[in-house]
Amino acid sequence: MLKSVIGAVVALGLGALPVLADYPEKEIQGIIQWGAGGSTDTVARAITPHAEAALGGNIVMQNVTGGVGAIGLNQVADAEADGYSILFGAENPLLYKVMKLGDKDYSDFVAINIIARGVPILVANVDAPFDTFPEMVEYVNANPRAVKFGSTGPGGLPSVVTAMINSKTPLDVTFVPYDGDGPALTALQGGAIDVMPAVLGAAIEGIKGGTMKPLALFDIEASPQLPDVPTIVSTNPEFEEMLPWGPFFGVFVKQGTPDDVVTKLTAAYAEAAKNPDFEALIDGRGFKMLSLSGAEADTFLSEWQATTSWLIHDAGLTKASPEEFGIAKP
Repeated sequence: MLKSVIGAVVALGLGALPVLADYPEKEIQGIIQWGAGGSTDTVARAITPHAEAALGGNIVMQNVTGGVGAIGLNQVADAEADGYSILFGAENPLLYKVMKLGDKDYSDFVAINIIARGVPILVANVDAPFDTFPEMVEYVNANPRAVKFGSTGPGGLPSVVTAMINSKTPLDVTFVPYDGDGPALTALQGGAIDVMPAVLGAAIEGIKGGTMKPLALFDIEASPQLPDVPTIVSTNPEFEEMLPWGPFFGVFVKQGTPDDVVTKLTAAYAEAAKNPDFEALIDGRGFKMLSLSGAEADTFLSEWQATTSWLIHDAGLTKASPEEFGIAKP
């Protein structure tokens, strides 16, 4: 009714009024592909209120876990391409094909915003009998399979970091799977596991609070937030050729979503990424802000997929060669 009135006003030459946007007309379902308390969950829930304000709509967040994130991804992939189901995802889908965890990846989606990149860190239970990466290697070699490593399944950050480690320093440890780094880090603090490769953003509060201890930052530069934590290259320079590397967090919609909806969501999340409170959270947790969309996001995703797929393939962790899916070796 209101639209017809506006149209009549314009037709009568009484002024050019803006056309009212149809989207969003109802609540938007936001699917987080990892569990509560993890880094993807934290970033998604921190940025979205600012995006809601810019969008003028309500996004209802839900954690849908399982299948190394594939259950949440498939839920959005199976929904209508109308912008009312959006995915808050991490890097894992880019490895689904080579890990034979699914036939979809982010080429089936439109990247609304690649928000930030995380920095991997190796953390241990405070009572673990080692305090540095070299000490851990020495202990593992002396006690095969005695050390329990947390894992989030094939293709998750822990598996990639473990592939990096094993490519240089093979370790005989026991892996214990969890649905996301949040539950795994909780288990680490409770003593159920000894070591966890995690993203710095998810572990930093525990490190600062003294409930877990850092062994090594998997980066070539020290973290401003934790300047006393050694980088892996400071003790083991052979890792430098594989770094920097890190997981990422992004917002995606299904391919085929109308262009105007993509444009509105992209603008809303780009604006949200500039919010001072959100920027402070990203900086404080040791993430590196990216806020990429369009061609820049596509290039980032393509390069990340190629680098990581071949890294874990060369480590013998894939179930199919990246070549089968046209993923060229960097």
